[in-house]
Amino acid sequence: MSAHTFTVIAMTAQVTFRQADAGDLGLLVGLFDGAARWMLRGGIDQWKPGDKGVEHFRTRIAAGEVWLASDPGRGGGEVGRVVGAYELWWEDEQAWGPRPPVAGYVHRLMTDRESAPAGTGRALLAHAEERIGLRGRAVARLDCLSSNPRLRTYYEAAGYTAVGEEPGKLAADGTRYGVTLLEKSVSVR
Repeated sequence: MSAHTFTVIAMTAQVTFRQADAGDLGLLVGLFDGAARWMLRGGIDQWKPGDKGVEHFRTRIAAGEVWLASDPGRGGGEVGRVVGAYELWWEDEQAWGPRPPVAGYVHRLMTDRESAPAGTGRALLAHAEERIGLRGRAVARLDCLSSNPRLRTYYEAAGYTAVGEEPGKLAADGTRYGVTLLEKSVSVR
């Protein structure tokens, strides 16, 4: 686990990052459930509250990187309050198939819609892209539901390009769903 923190400024958001650990499991579940409730209120059929519990995040912390973004207190936010998180994977065969190790895969980009400063989502993406480049990989990849054009537009506005579709990604409950595959070149450090 890294003791490093990173500050990223994107658009109007300034947030500080740290890697999540086992003490953050409840916080991560709460962020996910809050984002899922926001999606449902907005008519977005994607995440469901309760779909990602403590065991999911425990597994992701052990298998890769999970990052938390905190508001350092500017813009009227509570100092140190966690306002977002994301998972960074080093392979994703389920959506992308077997690939050479040239990319990092961003998953579960989530913000606290009540307290995150404007631009936090972009700050999360910028941090993930920096982490991918620091790992010596030149591509950031992610996927989103094919039936969610609003999210696809968001990622495209952040510089991602749709490069394909995976019509049969397997959900945890055994159902299949379609995703759009998007990627962006990043600077290798």
